[in-house]
Amino acid sequence: MLAPYLEKGRIEAGCDEAGRGCLAGPVYAAAVILPEDFVNEQLNDSKQLTPHQRYELRPIIESQAIAWAVGVVTAEEIDKINILRASFLAMHRAIDQLKVRPEFLLIDGNRFTPYPSIPHTTIVKGDGKMMSIAAASILAKTYRDDYMTALAKQFPVYHWEENKGYPTQAHRDAIRQYGISPFHRRTFTLLPEQLSFHFE
Repeated sequence: MLAPYLEKGRIEAGCDEAGRGCLAGPVYAAAVILPEDFVNEQLNDSKQLTPHQRYELRPIIESQAIAWAVGVVTAEEIDKINILRASFLAMHRAIDQLKVRPEFLLIDGNRFTPYPSIPHTTIVKGDGKMMSIAAASILAKTYRDDYMTALAKQFPVYHWEENKGYPTQAHRDAIRQYGISPFHRRTFTLLPEQLSFHFE
């Protein structure tokens, strides 16, 4: 069972990202403040859930959360600042939009760029430990999946409706055959044989 909070009586926001390891598309992050008495036995790390379960949970999280928000950093921005900084920036953008200001941030992972004037702690595999981080994981993942599925209609050769921009064999084969799209991350190793590949 996931923990409902780290410290009782404190307004805590859980934060997580989705799309960090993708070759294409933005990185998404979500910040979620849940009520202390929030209970949902299905809520777990989004990677452990089926897509159907994630989409079932999303409206429950959105309707019962005290506050929630999603932040996005584009592939172009990722190429300028690197994926680690971009992941933290997406979290900052989500926190910026929260209608209730949290007193403390629970960050999935082991590193974070501090958010101005709100203390935080990092929790490795936090999406499998804390309810608010698990909820943020689900929102980030489903909203990013929606975006990539819609984008796939413009660029069907990459099969983003299936791989969501992750480095599958089909995705890499399409890059090899058709080249890259404006939504590919140019600073990433898009093909294994192109470790020193330079894009103009």
